[in-house]
Amino acid sequence: MPSARPLLLTLMLWPAVVAAQDKYGSRNGTITFFSSAPLEDITAVNRNAASVLIPSTGAIEFSVLIRAFEFEKALMQEHFNENYMESAKWPKATFKGRIVPNAGDDLTKQGVHSAEVDGTLNIHGVERPLHTTAQLISGPDGRIKAGCTFEVKPEDHAIAIPGVVRDKIAKSIQVTVDITYRKL
Repeated sequence: MPSARPLLLTLMLWPAVVAAQDKYGSRNGTITFFSSAPLEDITAVNRNAASVLIPSTGAIEFSVLIRAFEFEKALMQEHFNENYMESAKWPKATFKGRIVPNAGDDLTKQGVHSAEVDGTLNIHGVERPLHTTAQLISGPDGRIKAGCTFEVKPEDHAIAIPGVVRDKIAKSIQVTVDITYRKL
């Protein structure tokens, strides 16, 4: 019968290996969305996006409270939360994926880095694959500033837009992410 010692040793060391990975995080990332339509442009900003990044593996996760999006007009914000996003039922949007830098690029080394981002975006209870390109800037202070822009179609996430306001909302919403990570 094989010895259980190698398995036991592996299990004992696993927490140390996981803890040794450098994690970066933020609780104040900015997510902006913009809808351009003939009748009216709509912009909303959320400055409370939470995210964790592990540069050594490229693992990245985001969580955004839907109610934290702020609009220019209070009525827009109310309709967004109650009628479209149903934020009482689906209070947050999430992303879980990987950042894949150019071959051999170390995201923690000072400089500008370009990377592909692949993962799953969950909005309104519907998961969809997401692929985009991100730019990361690693500064001399050890922080990593990251940003990207991508498009989201409300219909892809089962967000119903009533015919009465369909002309006021673009078929595709531009989402911009701007976040600064600090080592945890």
